[in-house]
Order: sequence, then structure tokens, then C-alpha cells
Amino acid sequence: MNNPLAPDLDRLLDVDPGRWEPYRDARVFLTGGTGFFGGWLLATLLHAADRLDLRVAVTVLTRDPAAFARARPRLAGHPAVTPLRGDVLTLEPLDASFTHVLHAATPASAKVNLETPRLMFETIVEGTRRVLEVARRSGARRLLLTSSGAVYGRQPAELTHVSEEYAGAPDPCSAGAAYGEGKRAAELLCSIAGREHGFAAVVARCFAFAGPYLPLDAHYAIGNFVRDAVAGGPIRVGGDGTPWRSYLYGADLGAWLWTLLARGESARPYNVGSERAITIAELAATVARVLDVGGGVEVAKVPVEGRPPERYVPSTRRAREELGLAETFTLEESIRRMADAAAPR
Repeated sequence: MNNPLAPDLDRLLDVDPGRWEPYRDARVFLTGGTGFFGGWLLATLLHAADRLDLRVAVTVLTRDPAAFARARPRLAGHPAVTPLRGDVLTLEPLDASFTHVLHAATPASAKVNLETPRLMFETIVEGTRRVLEVARRSGARRLLLTSSGAVYGRQPAELTHVSEEYAGAPDPCSAGAAYGEGKRAAELLCSIAGREHGFAAVVARCFAFAGPYLPLDAHYAIGNFVRDAVAGGPIRVGGDGTPWRSYLYGADLGAWLWTLLARGESARPYNVGSERAITIAELAATVARVLDVGGGVEVAKVPVEGRPPERYVPSTRRAREELGLAETFTLEESIRRMADAAAPR
């Protein structure tokens, strides 16, 4: 079966083939394997495994293996992948041995966070607790938690790029903080478990991303803009376009996370994302330019004069300087890949 992502995966592999060597003969347990993160985690690792003959084995926790196979046939059908029916909220210790555990399962839903915040918080915390018990019982040497930049709370307008040393936090009296507070609690659980049970527990604080596998009809601005562009435009901005964001391509995300799992320092968080800051209005204009949208851009609201801009942009200095990580793909390339994946066949 032809893989349209193969050129990108080859390019990524050629940058640093040595990053995959820790996964030779590895036995990996992965949660969240059917989402955006999971798609790119599997795509990057399996491509490296095929090219480098890593003989890796990946058990993927999924609530619906059949749906996983329909959504990701190339990944679910790979001989290295074993789907496991289950949910992180009811996950019991497995009679299996794993060398690495990667916990990427989170209900990344703004609707759930606002309408049922207790469910959001409890899913993150209880799911993490159960995955940590799997890691302990299976003898895993290393575990990675995909946390979030939401743990920092609202980024100050004067702080252009937030680093891991920033001591901000969500407002605990706001129900909308359930996601960020849940991730904070999950990080603490990982730190405690790693220290108590002797495995490395690495934390990846993830920001915003782009590329195939990203839903085009959810709460992701870049996905909505690409959807509008593929439909012929106009590209519609629901707000005033002033918030600042940055976007890391999915292939880079996968490579960064596998590197963190293999080489990151335990109980030391690492920001994961792009440092190329862009306003939402500029993002919409970039999508229109890259995809040659004739309908232009429509911004629903007028910016409030004097109001400080909202920011959600990381500093990735720690990952770059300590682990040698870098962006391989540009935002423009990410936009083109998303459009190609969304175009009618």
C-alpha cells in the first residue's frame, strides 16, 4: 500500500537515524494510539522499524480495535502492532513485559473540559494512575507522559515564549481549568511513581500541532482553516484573530516524543512545540496564501483596543540544547500536507 507520508518519514529518519536505536527489540505499551498523537507516534516508529530492522513490538490500547483498523489501516495492520481492547479508566495490570510505556491518551475536547470538567479531571488522573501501575508491573524501564502547556495557566502577554521554569498555573477555582489541573496532577503522579519504583518518568509538555491526522471539524483553528480552504474559502476566523500560537508538524512531534522517552531526564519536564509564533489572523492568511484560496479571510470580531494579546507559545530551549531536537518541517509544509490529506480522492 502506497504511503503518502513516506517522503516525510524518510526525511525525518535521515536527520538522525541514531535516535531510534534505543528501540531495537523494544516492547512498547502505547495509550492513545488512535488519535493525532498516536497516529504520528506509530507512523514514525514503525517507519524507522521497517527501515532499520528494529524488531520492535507495540501494544496499542484502544476502546475499539475495529474502528482503529478502519481509521488507521496501515498502522493497525502492521505486523509489529497488537491492538488491545480497553480504556485507561478501567485498565488493569497486564500479564506482559514492556521496556517502554508511552501514555498519550487524553480526552482532548474543549466541550468535555467545559461541560463535564470532573470527567475530564478524573479521566486524566485515574488513567495516569492505572498506566503507571502497568509500567510498574510490567518491569518497564522508561515511561513518557504527554502533558500539556495548559499546566502553566494563562501565559502572560509580555512573556513571548513560556519556559519550563515558569511557575504559573491554572486557576483552580475555574471549572475550565480541569484539563490543566489534571495534567499537573498526572505529572506529580509520574514523578512519585518513578522515584518509588525505579523507572524513568519523563514529562512532555505539548503545545499546538499540525499535519495529517488532525481533525478538521474540532476546536483546532488550523484544522478549521484548512477545511475552509479545501472547500474553496473563505477562511473564517471565529474570534478577533489576535491570539498567538505556534505549530509543530506531526512527524516532528512523533520524533521528539520518542526521543524524550528514550533520553529525557526523569521528573524533568520538556516543552514540545514550535517557537515560530504567529497570530490566528496571520495563520488564516498564511493558509489562504499557501493554498491559494480565492475567497480570502473573514474575521468575525474586531480586536478590543488596548487589550493584551493571548499567548500560547513555548520556549523549547531545554529540548534543543539538552537533547538536540529541532524542527524539520515548516508551517507552510504542514499546511500543504494537511490539505493534501483532506482533498477528495
